[in-house]
Amino acid sequence: MIYVWGFLLIPFMAICLIPFLRLKGKAIVVCTAVSLTAILTSILAFQGLSGQPFELQLPGSLISGAIRLHVDALSGWFMLIINFSILTGGYYGLSYMKAYADQPKNLSMHGVLFLLLHASLVSLCAIQNSIAFLIAWEIMALSAFLCIIFEHEKIATIKAGINFLIQSHISILFLMIGFIWVASQTGSYDFSVIRTYSLTHTSALSLMLFLFFFTGFAIKAGFVPFHTWLPYAHPAAPAHISGIMSGVLIKIGIFGILRMLLLIDLNYTTAGIIILCLAIVSGVYGVMLAILQHNLKKLLAYHSIENIGIIGIGIGLGCIGLGTNNVILCSLGFAGALLHTLNHSLFKSLLFFTAGNVYQTTHTLDIEKLGGLVKKMPQTALLFLVAALAICGIPPFNGFISEFILYTGLYSWMHAADITSLITILVTVSALVLIGGLAIMCFTKAFGVVFLGNPRHTFHQEIKEVPISQLIPLYLIAGFIIAIGMFPSVFLNTLIMPVQLFTGIHQLPFASFQGKGMEALNSISQAGWCLTGMVVVVWGIRKLALRNRSVTILPTWNCGYTVPTSKIQYTAASFVNTYTQLFSSLFLIYKKEKVVEGVFPAAAHYETRPYDKLEKWLIDSPVLNLKAFLGRFQFVQNGKLQFYILYGILFIVAIISIPMLYDQIMQFVEFLRQL
Repeated sequence: MIYVWGFLLIPFMAICLIPFLRLKGKAIVVCTAVSLTAILTSILAFQGLSGQPFELQLPGSLISGAIRLHVDALSGWFMLIINFSILTGGYYGLSYMKAYADQPKNLSMHGVLFLLLHASLVSLCAIQNSIAFLIAWEIMALSAFLCIIFEHEKIATIKAGINFLIQSHISILFLMIGFIWVASQTGSYDFSVIRTYSLTHTSALSLMLFLFFFTGFAIKAGFVPFHTWLPYAHPAAPAHISGIMSGVLIKIGIFGILRMLLLIDLNYTTAGIIILCLAIVSGVYGVMLAILQHNLKKLLAYHSIENIGIIGIGIGLGCIGLGTNNVILCSLGFAGALLHTLNHSLFKSLLFFTAGNVYQTTHTLDIEKLGGLVKKMPQTALLFLVAALAICGIPPFNGFISEFILYTGLYSWMHAADITSLITILVTVSALVLIGGLAIMCFTKAFGVVFLGNPRHTFHQEIKEVPISQLIPLYLIAGFIIAIGMFPSVFLNTLIMPVQLFTGIHQLPFASFQGKGMEALNSISQAGWCLTGMVVVVWGIRKLALRNRSVTILPTWNCGYTVPTSKIQYTAASFVNTYTQLFSSLFLIYKKEKVVEGVFPAAAHYETRPYDKLEKWLIDSPVLNLKAFLGRFQFVQNGKLQFYILYGILFIVAIISIPMLYDQIMQFVEFLRQL
């Protein structure tokens, strides 16, 4: 009980103190409260991961009934991910938000919302009561919405926030339908009755119930076609909120899906195929659109969709393994999904934080205007490169480990597969290969255009590296990215208990890295150590060789051209021009150009703006049709006083006549019944 009281009192006391403190005091209180909350909940998380679940029942109310709290291995894994991302994001935000020191009221509100966001995310991992869960979900959605619109003076930011809020409540609607469905049949709001209800009904009904929950959680996770809020909310939010949104906010949707898979007894093979198909589409579609983007944070947002697809592939494979009693496929599928959840939270938050460094220095996220930043911001460039290599699945970084586990699961499935399974394996492997290849292409463009070459735009402010206090949390994240790649067995062994919840097996195939190709990870990690050692040795030799020599830094291309200019470099659009032409039928690209005329023409201008075709089909077109339909009734609002008086008279007549007509209709019905 002491944990619950501490969890409630720490944020409450901090929220009460924040409005009465100076700016520095606000920052200290927020960081202290976040740190204490993280420590308190991490203790419970480690207990859950060690096989000692935390269980507590609160009295609740007459409506909700008793509210049960339960922290098992799955909850513990996600709570640790949330706490780490919130801590690093919070300490990074301390330095990042100094640029807004002239807005103390906004910063006070932002600190309060940050605490609420953290508390609600952690609560969702422990609550086992439908009503309490929905309340915590609503607090999470509202606090995230208000964090997103911090720069509310910008119209685009408000639009992005409202888009997020609307789709968050569509998510809540689907979750409410699922919870009300179960509660109406069982009379209880406790999560345990979901399992009882599914066990006593047909698999088709259980699958339908799961699809309601899955849709609600998939909207939050960002699966295609429920992804359209991500590319707007991520760029609009401050950098530390963008990192937290991509790192853990969308992961709460993944947690919800996994929790429902544990609660609902259904045909896992069918559910796995549905999830796998949706995940493959999400992964491929997300990375294909990411390549086209000119806004750095929007590019990263589409990569969140891509990585949610990879996580979904792991969940789909795990479900198929459950349905077909393939223990190895089940274990490796869920292990890959859970590890990639952690990996994505690390490298994606690092990418958003480094993008925030770029924005804070240059005041732009337009890739076409950036270039040569590695000379001005070498540490940010190095950190971005580490995260980019990790997200591309290149060893010895963490992204490779989780993707390797998925490939290993598919390889193990191949040995006992029929023709249908072989086709599924082929499609899934092809999708993972395509996702990896396109991700390398995308981040080659992003890193090359933003950090290499010469500047493409003249900035009026000085371009320089951010303070070291803003870089320390980023180095901590980068350290974990490398550690997972170098010591995969440590983190995989931590996953034994969470995966055991799905398989029910104590000794999982990857527990000791023996058999089924998993032993290759040891060799790969050793090769990673060798590569790291070689890099350190070469760097040391270079430092020794140059210690007594002066080093001259010249502009890029200086040795190759008489009159070097930034226009000889690839732009973000020209870099992927061949790719754009190859897949032009899949994309919607708007072009803006200034026609060149005359013998001595003025400067020409050509600009492309990619747009999501699914968003146009699923959101823009229905909204326009609805507006057109409602526009036909504009004559009602004609501005003439006599018509408004007439509306009032008609309303009064209707109020009087409807009850009278109702009585007559009921008498007529009774007369017919007697006949």
